[in-house]
Amino acid sequence: MPGENLSRDEARRRAELVSVDGYEVALDLRSAVGEAPDGAGPRTFRSVTTIRFRCAEPGTGTFADLLAPSVTAVTLNGEKLDPAAVFDGSRIALAGLAAENVLVVDAQCAYSRTGEGLHRFVDPEDGEVYLYTQYEPADARRVFATFEQPDLKAPFRFEVTAPEGWSVWSNGEGVQAEDGVWRFAETKPISTYITAVVAGPYHYETDVYTRILDDGTALKIPLGAICRKGLARHFDADDIFLVTKQGLDFFHDHFDYPYPFGKYDQAFVPEYNIGAMENPGCVTFREEFIFRGKVTQASYERRANVILHEMAHMWFGDLVTMVWWDDLWLKESFADFMGSFSMVEATRFTNGWVTFANNRKSWAYRADQLPSTHPITADIRDLEDAKLNFDGITYAKGASVLKQLVAYVGQDAFLEGARRYFKRHAYGNTRLGDLLAVLEETSGRDMTAWSQSWLQTAGVNSLTPVVTYDAGDRITELAVIQEAAESHPELRPHRVAVGLYRRQGTDLVRYARAEADVAGPRTVVAGLTGAEKPELILVNDEDLTYCKIRFDEGSLATLRAHLGDITDSLARALCWSALWNLTRDALMPARDFIDLVLRFAGRESDIGVLQTLHAWARSALEHYAAPAWREQGGRLLAEGALRELRLAEPGSQHQLTWARFFAATATSAADLQLLQGLQEGRAKIDGLEVDQELRWAFLLPLAAHGMADESVIEAELARDDTASGKRHEVRCLAARPSAAVKAQAWALVVESDSLSNALVEATISGFVQPSQRELLAPYVSKYFDAIERVWAERSIQIGMDVVRGLFPSLQDDESTLAATDEWLTSHADAPPALRRLVLEARDDLARALRAQACDGAAGT
Repeated sequence: MPGENLSRDEARRRAELVSVDGYEVALDLRSAVGEAPDGAGPRTFRSVTTIRFRCAEPGTGTFADLLAPSVTAVTLNGEKLDPAAVFDGSRIALAGLAAENVLVVDAQCAYSRTGEGLHRFVDPEDGEVYLYTQYEPADARRVFATFEQPDLKAPFRFEVTAPEGWSVWSNGEGVQAEDGVWRFAETKPISTYITAVVAGPYHYETDVYTRILDDGTALKIPLGAICRKGLARHFDADDIFLVTKQGLDFFHDHFDYPYPFGKYDQAFVPEYNIGAMENPGCVTFREEFIFRGKVTQASYERRANVILHEMAHMWFGDLVTMVWWDDLWLKESFADFMGSFSMVEATRFTNGWVTFANNRKSWAYRADQLPSTHPITADIRDLEDAKLNFDGITYAKGASVLKQLVAYVGQDAFLEGARRYFKRHAYGNTRLGDLLAVLEETSGRDMTAWSQSWLQTAGVNSLTPVVTYDAGDRITELAVIQEAAESHPELRPHRVAVGLYRRQGTDLVRYARAEADVAGPRTVVAGLTGAEKPELILVNDEDLTYCKIRFDEGSLATLRAHLGDITDSLARALCWSALWNLTRDALMPARDFIDLVLRFAGRESDIGVLQTLHAWARSALEHYAAPAWREQGGRLLAEGALRELRLAEPGSQHQLTWARFFAATATSAADLQLLQGLQEGRAKIDGLEVDQELRWAFLLPLAAHGMADESVIEAELARDDTASGKRHEVRCLAARPSAAVKAQAWALVVESDSLSNALVEATISGFVQPSQRELLAPYVSKYFDAIERVWAERSIQIGMDVVRGLFPSLQDDESTLAATDEWLTSHADAPPALRRLVLEARDDLARALRAQACDGAAGT
């Protein structure tokens, strides 16, 4: 649509012209219930927006943003404008502006089924309708007329007319008036993308947070927790409130700026595209954080981390917001770092840095080696660029770099910098230089060189130990070699700890440690000269910096024999992560990594690390193992998973984790029959409770291998006729090994827009089965024929899901690589965001082929 993709230059010019004094938004949502209107058009709601704004250059023109099927009326400064003349489907032209202006837009906006804008969900369990909004980066314009850019902040007043019996929440405190209209208190100045409305017959629980401030006054924050009625029986609001209060204590202790947005509601909503969104006073989360069955502590830790990540945004992102999406990291990197930092310091999840090192950073390492890698401070030309930059670099690499910054300047200086930053820029917008200025003040260090190395260049460095010994087996010199990829040759300053490990009895423990500032290609760690010879040298012990860890030959041999003997959970996690990077980089055969998992994962005490190892082992088998070895490797993984399942403590979270891994790896007739027996209750494993979620986990591989037909899947849905059950059913149906099934699934996702975002995701997940490579081979050409049309016709979220999810990565041969290259060559003018997604998928495929060659060579 013309003008839908707002550019940075357009936003910059509009910000020079416009200052917004306030919004009044009235939404009539009574159309959400009842029969859909006649005709082919979408279901719509009435949206009336009043924007009061000033213009720095009276007489000039600008535009407001609105994505809506129709506009009923536009009034500017009392003059009625012809909607057909000023509205083009995405923008409202505003000419001849006065110094002070009032714009009123009366529109019919569409309910969303893609999770963008005002999403409408019908609960299959009881027929109830639930609504919520999701805007980042620029979908508030799907709900009301806006100046849709983060630096045009303003106070908002929302008014919502809802169906009888509904409750409504927004950013401010709300009351239901006698006329049935919900009216909400005016917000502080905030950006459009963090406004929010949640409406429907939701279940609601309340609590309150109280704190005595330094001046003796009491701060009281009303707390709310919201979910669908159908999930209320599973809703552990008490634990959500516990983590929330612990987080509020932590941030008040360290930020010295009271929470500024009044209440703190947290809504867990259906069919949500992302983990959560930091709307001030009305945070939204995906409802999968409400657990319908037994889960491990890793799931509770993940939820706590997300709760605290979003809470950190109340200061980093909501109170102080980036000017444009170039500095998205100013909020996301900080929130990612503070989420883990606060979780470790303030909650029961004290091993959060282990999860960060093992799981979160692997996301960053992958993103930073793609052809689309970018500096943490990125070059964001437009909104499509912005949408794709919510990635592992902006989040996890940025958080890793901040963790390194804390080691560099000290925790006290870092937190004092944050405090000054909030006070100096409250309710304003900032750029990179604003943060660097306060950090220079508090640390006394010149941040310019650090920023240039870490924030303004892309790529990840490798650090490798090189050691020599004397005749008495003591270290004469231990040096760290720093390397960079040819494409991104920057060598950076790293504050690292280097640990020396050796066996004591059956344990592998650290006996010496030294910190060093690694700079340039070679740095001697003087503090370890004279130390006794180690069996393992761990560069970046304690995970202080962001790098790929490499090993000397002796250390690698020690890990092959004794990885499970490392007693420190963080050190062990770092070693696993380093070995995974070696596998991805085609420096370790995939079969060797799988062998390490089979021999040592059963001894892994950290459940989050274990779950990550399972995911890596599956990826190693499906993408990095030589095709000729896959069948044998799959059999070995399934045998190992079943062995560990039977050995695990009955009823333990480890038993549950191995049960899920066994389901994911089972391929033989005997294994599938066991799964079928467990699913049907004919087989038992002591202590393993096969609840509804585990039943679906067992049913998926049965469907994929032809042992559960449509009638079996439909019978399971009858047992679990819920929103979650429907997603599982759709996934299982699409997983069946039939050409007709695959054709139907493809058509539903690619040729039709009838499915909601959640069901698109479930269908794609079921369609792509590693055991069905031959069945999926015809879709290589279909994919490349379809993606440009899909990108043009569908929303960016659905476009991303289709382009990423249906890329033929399982057709991992040179012909698919050639087909990808041919598309890229012949579509040089395709939208840059689309080309980026295809380039990334191509890079993953090329990496897989290199790893397969490495693995194949190991088998000869």
